[in-house]
Amino acid sequence: MAAARFLRWGLRRAGTWLLPPPVCCPQRVLHKQADGTEFQSIYSLDKLYPESRGSDTAWRVPDDAKQANNDIPLVNSKAEVRFHLATAEWIPEPARQKMAITHKNKINKSGELILTSECSRYQFRNLADCLQKIRDMIAEASQPAKEPSKEDAVLHRIRIENMNRERLRKKRIHSVIKTGRRVDMD
Repeated sequence: MAAARFLRWGLRRAGTWLLPPPVCCPQRVLHKQADGTEFQSIYSLDKLYPESRGSDTAWRVPDDAKQANNDIPLVNSKAEVRFHLATAEWIPEPARQKMAITHKNKINKSGELILTSECSRYQFRNLADCLQKIRDMIAEASQPAKEPSKEDAVLHRIRIENMNRERLRKKRIHSVIKTGRRVDMD
């Protein structure tokens, strides 16, 4: 039973706990702010973790963190970030509109964008994860839409023509079946 706890919660070596990176959180590439972007947050990773030296430092368990026993204490670790998307003036208007369309399943009836994270046992890490999700959403929405290439446009047109041809063929077949069922009343 104790061995299962070691495998489940981390490995114990020389009196310290070595935890693997959280399984539910993919290793995110931290968004580097591009020139000309207007969004900034006062809750950035460098302010949440002032001693951090790189992007992986925020996900490491501190060396001085010691576990009293094999059980993990119950803590409130879930982080939830919500804000009213339509009035968030720190996000450019085209990006807000694109985010509203792309992430409509994360917006409640009052227009709040809700993001949650519980991939870490530390609430500040989960808060940093939520803020990174927001940065990624803004960066994705800020990129201009790509124009389809000529080859893609031709393939799309051919597919639509084939679908219309198939639809009309099925309609003719259905019409022949219905006409065959009619009874002449002469």
